[in-house]
Amino acid sequence: MRCVIARFPFDLTKSGVLESMKGVRPEPVTGESVIIGRRTYPAKQVGEVITHQDRRDFSAGEVLRAMTQLGFTCSALPPAAVSTRVLSPLQQAAAMLGTPVAV
Repeated sequence: MRCVIARFPFDLTKSGVLESMKGVRPEPVTGESVIIGRRTYPAKQVGEVITHQDRRDFSAGEVLRAMTQLGFTCSALPPAAVSTRVLSPLQQAAAMLGTPVAV
């Protein structure tokens, strides 16, 4: 499949991606991810390995789009953690303004 990542065209295949990622240790996932085999990799790590380009040259969305078209399971950013602590109106307003308030 032909795809464009960081303004460069690549001819990628599922077997080629599997071969490229063989033996690569996954880094900790903090955002978008791709499941390759039984491992979950950060999207930027996958893009760097398969394109041999610097991670700053492409977006995770470009990699996710290409990997989804190849049939890999991809996930976007995890939902933000919901705070279980109840804040007073003053604390809530201070948090929205980014100003810490002594409790």
